[in-house]
Amino acid sequence: MIRVELPAHLRTLAQAQGEVHLEVEAPVTIGRVLDALEQRYPALRGTVRDQTTKQRRPFLRFFACEQDLSHIAQDATLPAAVAHASEPLIILGAVAGG
Repeated sequence: MIRVELPAHLRTLAQAQGEVHLEVEAPVTIGRVLDALEQRYPALRGTVRDQTTKQRRPFLRFFACEQDLSHIAQDATLPAAVAHASEPLIILGAVAGG
């Protein structure tokens, strides 16, 4: 079981409340978590990552265990705390302003 925290706008789109729990096979990677997220919540397809390239959308970031994981490869293994559900994978909308 993997815990995922979504920003409010994606929770609304997915019609999910609070933290999302997903079953993800080992090894737990961002790519596998996003695959499971998109499978469970089809409305999120193309919102977190591009459907063709599978690259993260520019204004979304990934965090876990106080680390910015936004630029790691999608097949890189996530921290053990995320894989064991003691820490969530946080998808956060980037803040931009001028």
